Amino acid sequence: MTTLSNLKEKLEKIKKENPRINAFIQLRDEEELIEEAKKIDEKIAKGKAGKLAGKIIGVKANINVKGLNASCASKTLEDYKSPYDASVIKKIKDEDGLIIGMTNMDEFACGGSGETSAFGVCQNPSVFGLIPGGSSSGSAAAVAAGFCDLSLGSDTGGSIRNPASHCGVVGIKPTYSSVSRYGLIDLSMSLDQIGPLGKNVSDCELLLNVIKGKDECDSISQDKRIEKINKNFTIGILDLSDLKVDSRIEKIINEKIEKVAKKKNWKLKKIRINYIDLAVETYYPLVYVEFFSGTRKFDGRRYGMKIEDVAGSEVLRRVFGGSEITKAEYHGRYYYQALKAKKLIEKEFAKAFKVVDAIISPTVPCLPWKIGEKISVEEMYAADALTIPANLAGCCAISIPAGEMNGVPVGMQIMCDKFQEQKLFEIAREVERI
Repeated sequence: MTTLSNLKEKLEKIKKENPRINAFIQLRDEEELIEEAKKIDEKIAKGKAGKLAGKIIGVKANINVKGLNASCASKTLEDYKSPYDASVIKKIKDEDGLIIGMTNMDEFACGGSGETSAFGVCQNPSVFGLIPGGSSSGSAAAVAAGFCDLSLGSDTGGSIRNPASHCGVVGIKPTYSSVSRYGLIDLSMSLDQIGPLGKNVSDCELLLNVIKGKDECDSISQDKRIEKINKNFTIGILDLSDLKVDSRIEKIINEKIEKVAKKKNWKLKKIRINYIDLAVETYYPLVYVEFFSGTRKFDGRRYGMKIEDVAGSEVLRRVFGGSEITKAEYHGRYYYQALKAKKLIEKEFAKAFKVVDAIISPTVPCLPWKIGEKISVEEMYAADALTIPANLAGCCAISIPAGEMNGVPVGMQIMCDKFQEQKLFEIAREVERI
């Protein structure tokens, strides 16, 4: 299939189905897209095309794409047009990936259901009427609906893996610092990472290999080479006794990995991570404080509207929560305690990865709920209890489809040590094949 025919097929699908799914909140000009697709096809014909030639890519609305609106799905930045390309976008364009538009998301990445967008709820194309998960809701939904081949999301505590699980697609959170965040409007600077979503492991690997690496615009970004992988894997099955996980989901994951391990002759080992039950409580003070700090620039003078005047309730909860935690009388007490707990969890993971090659768990402890269903803040936050630890530890993690429960997709999460993405992909591919 040519880039042009692929593009036309995707645009036709978007025109028909996006009004009810609401995965894309902005598309590029159609004529401009067609011209670009023709140029890419010319390059392919001459054998001079980049690694992403022929791929149609959606971008989460908190990543800057020159000329498009980096709105963060908020009225705050509704009319903010990006004056530059984020580093990941520049790399995609250099490899002839065709960016089609901006995907929906929870407002400012605050939320885990896809329901907090100022531009309307995003639907789950795999099970209509259920939440797609969040905050990269539109990025997962767009891939699941066939609106694009690949998409970019950002992951703070599961924001790529959570919707990937609910929508039945693949999503990866790379090692912290392995992908430049220059051009990302982040939720939490010490946790956020841009990553790919796709229909399969190989497509996600392709996109990650394009966007990763050292970037002079992001001082924490780095390159790291990993030695050759020994494929005699020892897989750690995460002890879930301290966490509330639907036993039916746990059964699907365990049966799947046992099947793969038997076929590939992998060793399985039950593994306990101390302090993992504190992950949610550790995560939110960090997010609240860093989000509050990051939003001080949205004061209505430089960028769009003042955030406190127009943002939704979940954004305001985090802004006001961060404001409270950082008050002078607390001397940063809660934030620094959370940083200490983060370090403890990071050390526990480092210890575990000396014993096992990967750690397996469900991606999300529960099935997606109905759109509009009343869910408490505690229940909403607990949905990320299994994904947050990888962000606190800074390691890499992937969610891949593992099966279904009553027709609803269930994702398996695989975590590997820092900069062990190649090993992560090897394991994920074997699981995908079964």
